[in-house]
Amino acid sequence: MTQYVKDMRKLIGTKPLLLCGASVIIFDTQDRVLMLHRSDNDTWCFPGGAMDLGEKAEETAKREVYEETGLIINDLELFGVFSGEELHYIYPHGDEVYIVDVVYKARQYKGHVEIDNESKAFGFFDLSNLPQKISPPVIPIINTLLKQTNEIK
Repeated sequence: MTQYVKDMRKLIGTKPLLLCGASVIIFDTQDRVLMLHRSDNDTWCFPGGAMDLGEKAEETAKREVYEETGLIINDLELFGVFSGEELHYIYPHGDEVYIVDVVYKARQYKGHVEIDNESKAFGFFDLSNLPQKISPPVIPIINTLLKQTNEIK
């Protein structure tokens, strides 16, 4: 959680907060996607997180990937911007957010995955065999990814 979010939570408690962030769909050489098993809600997601004040979305994406996985990403390609009711979420501890997620794709990375304490596990998954328990704000992103993948075939 960024310092900005912590400061805002002191002011508004668990009330809805508009939260801007970025995430990255990382593909390996076998076209599998990297997903993280979240510690807070026991679901799977792509690496990503909240934007710091004054930070560019691309910087957020690269920083969050590095913090959560230890990977260095350089080849970001904009996948889409996701927002609205589908990205409304209430965390298990009660914080309510409306997320604006700038999502990128990446196919080149350096390093080996080493997860931080935000995740319990990680895996590279075929799009046809994704984990069952997906974090609710990630579902629209996955649906769009699957739709685009099927249109290309």
